[in-house]
Amino acid sequence: MEKNARFLSCDWGTSSFRLKLVETSGLKIMAEVDSDEGIAHTFQLWKQSGKDKKYRIPFYFSIIQNNLKKIEQSLDISLDELPLVISGMASSTIGMAELPYKEFPFSVDGSDLKTKVIAGSDEFRHNTLLISGAKFRNDVMRGEETQLLGCMADDHPKSEQMFIHPGTHCKHIEIKAGKAVAFKTYMTGEFFSLLTKRSILSDSLKKSGQLHSLKNLHSFKKGVIVGSKANLLHQCFMVRTNHLFKELSLVENYYYLSGLLIGYELNDFPEKYSKPICLSGEAILMEHYLEAMKLLGISERAASVSTKNADLLTLKGQMQILHLLNK
Repeated sequence: MEKNARFLSCDWGTSSFRLKLVETSGLKIMAEVDSDEGIAHTFQLWKQSGKDKKYRIPFYFSIIQNNLKKIEQSLDISLDELPLVISGMASSTIGMAELPYKEFPFSVDGSDLKTKVIAGSDEFRHNTLLISGAKFRNDVMRGEETQLLGCMADDHPKSEQMFIHPGTHCKHIEIKAGKAVAFKTYMTGEFFSLLTKRSILSDSLKKSGQLHSLKNLHSFKKGVIVGSKANLLHQCFMVRTNHLFKELSLVENYYYLSGLLIGYELNDFPEKYSKPICLSGEAILMEHYLEAMKLLGISERAASVSTKNADLLTLKGQMQILHLLNK
């Protein structure tokens, strides 16, 4: 793929679509569009179209093209010929072109990740770089591997550390000697969403306020401690009784449940781990994890704990792989 002063960055998740026009120097975002045209939605549209499988990639490109036009119109420019880098679920079984997972370990400079270059055409005038995910035993990731490259671009590649990506499916990734060597996935975010929106607990909770409000923080910390020691299935029902017996307010209960699930997740963190930790995710979510890690003594044992913007790490990771192909 040719070198260019700008590139198009696409982070295509299961439920969301993000497209950015980025300056290569400084990774400045010149324009962006977000939509709910995630891979799952796009895949359903593709199946409903009834078209032959040879039209699958062009169909997905049409979704991207529609969003590209929005950026072009907002800036009154043509983006033809700019390279496009796509990470996330676009390389999955429901994506535009399935790529095999890269088996662990893999180099954190991105040199051995699996990628696919799709040449531009008259219908879609962009050379496209598709980045695949990674696999460790029976655990998989798509998207976090790109953020990991972005994180390690700022750090010494030989350093040993833990990369934690809080989110729907939280990842704990171990880095040693310049390679990602192991990871675990925790469905913390998805469980929290299901319990707060679709379970009997939904009427016992209310999302409001901020974590560091005195009562909310106290409830969160209580949840973390209980979650790190007790049976999760039993304690989740106690969220309901907290409300029934007026032990906690609806808002306090919301933060209690958050602490309960995060505490349960972090109970699995290596007990004697003392190397650096890097957190990457939404600012509010990282705030919850930092409090929980401090309370459980994880931060005290670690050599350092840093936080980094997930969107910026995605751009850095995509740029790193694009740079490798341009060599």
